[in-house]
Amino acid sequence: MLDIAGAQRFHGHMCPGLTIGIRAAEIALAEVGAHSADEEIIAIVETDMCGVDAIQYFTGCTFGKGNLIHLDYGKNAFTVIRRSDGKAIRIVARPDAFGQPDPEHQALMARVRSGEATPEEQAQFQAAQAQRVQAILDAPLSQLFDVRPAEPRIPAKARIFASLACDACGEPTMETRTRRLC
Repeated sequence: MLDIAGAQRFHGHMCPGLTIGIRAAEIALAEVGAHSADEEIIAIVETDMCGVDAIQYFTGCTFGKGNLIHLDYGKNAFTVIRRSDGKAIRIVARPDAFGQPDPEHQALMARVRSGEATPEEQAQFQAAQAQRVQAILDAPLSQLFDVRPAEPRIPAKARIFASLACDACGEPTMETRTRRLC
């Protein structure tokens, strides 16, 4: 059983985007394995949306350890790799999984985000979001995602480099990100 409340605390709120990541993480854990104690599991995410927080929370992959890699493709797609044997899967949200965009809901979301929504509109939006979250949690995984084997290039484990003081600003900078001029 996934710790959904923990993922919500980690992310800061419950929303459909986080729920998409929760369900993708459910597949990742079942197919590739448990929470990454260190760098055994690698997650390559193709979006910067809310669902990535669920992937990070449940897999243990982080930017700091170098085993959470962001490719800015704007897709709800997640590749999860197990280093020990190279097993890898790509989890992609199905185009029809979440229904067609609802113009009324989008207009309401715009009013809420702009701060112009009335208390009634805010409550209506929260209720609609809660319904979307529950629908995603209740849906069969096969309705939400396509899952297929992947053959990504497995990145090297994270390396630690020395820092040098930048001649221009004086701030410590990873040596591999500097250019030495003679």
